[in-house]
Amino acid sequence: QVQLVESGGGVVQAGGSLRLSCTASGLTFNNYAMAWHREAPGKQRDLVAVITSGANAVYADSVKGRFTISRDNAKNTVYMQMNSLRPEDTAVYYCNADQRFRVVYEGVGGYWGQGTQVTVSS
Repeated sequence: QVQLVESGGGVVQAGGSLRLSCTASGLTFNNYAMAWHREAPGKQRDLVAVITSGANAVYADSVKGRFTISRDNAKNTVYMQMNSLRPEDTAVYYCNADQRFRVVYEGVGGYWGQGTQVTVSS
């Protein structure tokens, strides 16, 4: 049974930082592309960042230069370091895994975590 468990969300002031973690079990982690998506109230779920099995990263324009996605295959964990947070970053952040890059890039399938809330106050 595959599980993705996110952690690291919380409340932070604008300009602050958080690090999200997503630990996977039940799959061969190093074969999977991993992504973070986010969903703000009343809005659709959007891609934040993807990291391939080869550790190549792609970011949404809105987070480039502020967020960094990384992975530790030995720990079956993907991270997202979020710096210079803004109120518009407030959302539930979801971890997504699939062996196909396109699936996690588009957020159209694969495995999903339960989400972790990030709230940025102004």
